[in-house]
Amino acid sequence: MPWDTLTDEQRELRDLVRTLTRERIAPRAAEIDASSEFPHDMVELFRENDILALPFEEEHGGTGTGTLMLLVAIEEISKACATTGLILAVQELGALALKLAGTDEQRARFLPRLASGEWLAAYALTEPGSGSDSAAMRTSARREGDEYVLDGGKRFITNAGVAGLYTVFAKTEPDAGHKGISCFVVEADAPGFSVGRIEPKLGIKGSTTGEVFFDGCRIPAENLVGEEGEGFAIAMRVLDRSRPGIAAQALGIAQGATDYALDYAKDRETMGKPIAQHQLVAAKLADMETATEAARGLLYRFGRMADDGVDGPELTKASAQAKLFCSDTAMWVATEAVQILGGYGYVKEYPVERMMRDAKITQIYEGTNEIQRIVIAREMVREARESLLAGVAG
Repeated sequence: MPWDTLTDEQRELRDLVRTLTRERIAPRAAEIDASSEFPHDMVELFRENDILALPFEEEHGGTGTGTLMLLVAIEEISKACATTGLILAVQELGALALKLAGTDEQRARFLPRLASGEWLAAYALTEPGSGSDSAAMRTSARREGDEYVLDGGKRFITNAGVAGLYTVFAKTEPDAGHKGISCFVVEADAPGFSVGRIEPKLGIKGSTTGEVFFDGCRIPAENLVGEEGEGFAIAMRVLDRSRPGIAAQALGIAQGATDYALDYAKDRETMGKPIAQHQLVAAKLADMETATEAARGLLYRFGRMADDGVDGPELTKASAQAKLFCSDTAMWVATEAVQILGGYGYVKEYPVERMMRDAKITQIYEGTNEIQRIVIAREMVREARESLLAGVAG
């Protein structure tokens, strides 16, 4: 049995998710991709097995099993189907603002409905003209009595059209830059809320990615999360904790591609022996396995840090490192898996073609990898550390 650092309880839960993935999710993965239809049956499977409860504490109907276990579950599911793994990752993403900055009343009102799977969640930050530059957002919110009125639109929103609750960021002070952004939760049936175009995509094709619009959208004033002007700080704290969910999705893709390529290489024979015994193929497999295991180390380290209550710059850096390395690994490993399968890897009959397409988005959403490198370098410069060779002449 491979060595790992999970507890017996964590292994038991992982094995449950692994069994569900093997028996129920993997057989649906190719069909979900081919149809580009949101897999409502996978959501129902999650509901029946309390999978959507993983991001939440017991007091809100969750499992209370922590961040590491959530990441392990996303990884296991994504080994077979990245679209289905994303459902769980986005349930955490859409709920995090409430978990981090919501009032007790807000948490009690909304989180149990997310933990049970009655509602799916979504996170609405990106706009057509503001992706990495949040200060450029144009969606506005103004207070009118005991309501806020939202106007504007968001783009590239995962779970658009299927979510019951949207975490939305809007300008309450249009000219104040980052300090003018506030955070709200918007229920899908709020008057003035609508869903626009659903994007056809290269990968994760069963996940809805689309536009949402606010046309005089009225929500109760108590749906403000935190205080006015705190939205940007909340968004950044959310992303510190949500990016590893995408890292876990990427890690699952990488491990799934490695495992499939290995099985293929052990069975496929050329020149009288399995191609896994040819040096060039063997070297690819060795590098794929090593990079994937290294990525797992960064991801699980973040999970343990979060579960231990680590916060601030140290968590920010660990989050960015996990997201960067896991997603770059996923793209590289999936491409190598296609290469190992040769012509078979390029056709849809074999899953590595889908894995390669699914892997690409992990380098882009939840903060591009270019942004992750900026974040990591920024935190390095800020750290109070020095070289042991400081002052030593070259």
